[in-house]
Amino acid sequence: MSEVEVLGGPLSPFSFRVEIALKLKGIQYDFIQEEDYRFNKSPLLLKYNPVHKKIPVLLHNGKSLAESLIILEYIDETWDNNTAPLLPKDPYQRAQARFWAKFIDEKCVAATRKILYAEESEKARDEVQGALNLLVDELNGKTLFGGESVGLVDIAAIVVGYWIDVIQEAAGLEVLSREKHAKIYEWMEALMSKCSVIKENLPPRDKLLAYYQARIIGKGIIAH
Repeated sequence: MSEVEVLGGPLSPFSFRVEIALKLKGIQYDFIQEEDYRFNKSPLLLKYNPVHKKIPVLLHNGKSLAESLIILEYIDETWDNNTAPLLPKDPYQRAQARFWAKFIDEKCVAATRKILYAEESEKARDEVQGALNLLVDELNGKTLFGGESVGLVDIAAIVVGYWIDVIQEAAGLEVLSREKHAKIYEWMEALMSKCSVIKENLPPRDKLLAYYQARIIGKGIIAH
C-alpha cells in the first residue's frame, strides 16, 4: 500500500477536490478508481467508508478519511509546510472559509442534485440561483475567494464554476448566468489563470456533459 491513496471517481467534483489539494501540496499519491461507485460499490469502498459508502476516501498510512471538505482540512494540517496553505492562519478568516465551503455543499450542490429530477427542476433552479447570488456578493472586491492565492473555498467552489455550468446544459436549464453571475465566471477564469494545476486537471467538458446527460435520462443524482 502506498503512503497516500485516493479512492474516487474520475468525473467526481469531490474526488477532484482531494486530488487538487494533494497536487498543490506536492504530495505523491496513488489513485484507485471506483468504476461504478453509484450502483456497484467495491469491497474497498465499503471497507474504508462503511458509514456513507461514498467517494472520495483518503487513505494515509492505512488510515481512512471520508467527506471531501474534511479531507481537505486534514491535508492542509498534515502537510503544513507553508506550501499552498488552504486555510488562512487567522481564526476568524479560517471560520469564514469553513462557512462558505459548507455553504457551497449544503446550498449550491444540494439544490443542483434536484435539477437532475425533472419534477423538482424549477424549484431547484430558484434555490441554486439564490445561493449563487450570495456567492457573487461574497466575491465582490476579490479575485479569488481566498484573496490572491487558491484556498479551501476556491477548491470547494470549482463544483459551481465548472460542474454546475455543465449540469445546467445537460438539464436544459439556466441557473448560472453570465449576465447575473458574471463574478463567478470571472472568478473561475482567474482561478485557472493563476493555477495551472487546476486548469490542466479538469475533466474534459464534453466527457462530463455526456456523463450528466446520461444521468438525467436515468434520473440519477450527483454522487459524493
